[in-house]
Amino acid sequence: MDTTPPVPLRKQRDYRLLWSARTISITGSEVSKLAVPLTAITLLTASPTEMGLLTAAAPLPALLFGLQSGAISDRLARHRPLMIACELVSCAAALTVPLAWLFGVLTVPWLVIVALVIGTAGVMFKSANFPYIAAVVDPSQRTEAMAGFQASYSVASVSGPGLAGILVQTLTAPFAVLAEALAFLASAFLLRSIRTPEHNEPNRSSSMWRDIVEGLRTSLTNRTLRAVLGAGVTINFFAMAYIAVYMLYMVNTLGIPKGMIGFLTALSGLGGLLGAWLTSRLAKRYGENRVLLVAVLFFPLDILAVGVVDGPLWVKLTVLGLTGVMTGVIVVAFSTCMGVITLRDTPTALRGRVNATMTFAVQGVLALGGLTGGVLGEFIGLRPVILLSAAGIALSTLWIWLSPLRPNSPQKQHLHTPPPPSQPSLPHALTHLIESKRRSLI
Repeated sequence: MDTTPPVPLRKQRDYRLLWSARTISITGSEVSKLAVPLTAITLLTASPTEMGLLTAAAPLPALLFGLQSGAISDRLARHRPLMIACELVSCAAALTVPLAWLFGVLTVPWLVIVALVIGTAGVMFKSANFPYIAAVVDPSQRTEAMAGFQASYSVASVSGPGLAGILVQTLTAPFAVLAEALAFLASAFLLRSIRTPEHNEPNRSSSMWRDIVEGLRTSLTNRTLRAVLGAGVTINFFAMAYIAVYMLYMVNTLGIPKGMIGFLTALSGLGGLLGAWLTSRLAKRYGENRVLLVAVLFFPLDILAVGVVDGPLWVKLTVLGLTGVMTGVIVVAFSTCMGVITLRDTPTALRGRVNATMTFAVQGVLALGGLTGGVLGEFIGLRPVILLSAAGIALSTLWIWLSPLRPNSPQKQHLHTPPPPSQPSLPHALTHLIESKRRSLI
């Protein structure tokens, strides 16, 4: 038995390539989140209905194809070719925006179609990327690797909006989308350069429906899995209810200058970078289960602070800045440990489907939570919605602490011992929530 410790991740060429590919791709996507709406509003005079369609186009593919993508991923012997193809398709779709503007044929429906294509490619990419991490990273280094990937989102959340503003100002909005196309192309090139071989045993099922049902059944029948799924849906529902009224509350009720909102958002991103550094160290000492159990306790902190803070502007900014940084740390710690536990406990043949099931559930509840928050804000006011959201997110603590992840639980699984192949798995959760929180200052 080889007891030689693995090479540190920072010295592993293939991990650096995979991390760089994700960071560049996500940063390019952050640019387009500003450039595409600005193109529709300022150059195409989009109506509110058209803007609603454009906004809905991005998450829609996860609902339409999320479950199927997991089944497809589990049937693959190699995941990297699919990931490269997805990045190239996204590159081609983004490239059509500046080209269509040059030829005078760009329309809002064109932008909607581009968003649908890139969204669908993104769903397929995520379903393949999650199991692919296991091929590149040694099991003992997965916490550090997951923390590194979460740091990518923090880097993008800090640098993406600023880069987008510069590009829109200098190149105009349609040509700023070119940066996204180039980011996808660079990501595909970096992924193509990875040399680590894959050794996957593909699922041989001939029925797509049977594969999907198996993923759903796995996610609902195991106590640990069901608890994590419940926590993820609970957090996302109430987080989106909060996000629906957050900007109005910050500007109109708290009187926070619009420029300072961007500064506070950047602090949250910096907190994410700190969280990536801390999580791998804490997990090595205390284990992923314990870090997850503690992290969930602090999830409502920032939302509660927004709902109760008062006083002079400098007091509000100080409190919100501190809680924003702390929440950036907590979100990354929670998500990192969730991803590690998923890889640790999920049989190889089910990784794609379990991950896709969680993504489907998270995406499905987002629209419902946002709609609920907006409607409640009309009837009961903005502050009550903020406080209700904090209380709702606190319920996720019950899901996690009453699960087998709790210390001394009779069903607690050993930290480093994977279950037998028939054991249901723990899903990946909260990716979309984390992105939404960083974009909306949690």
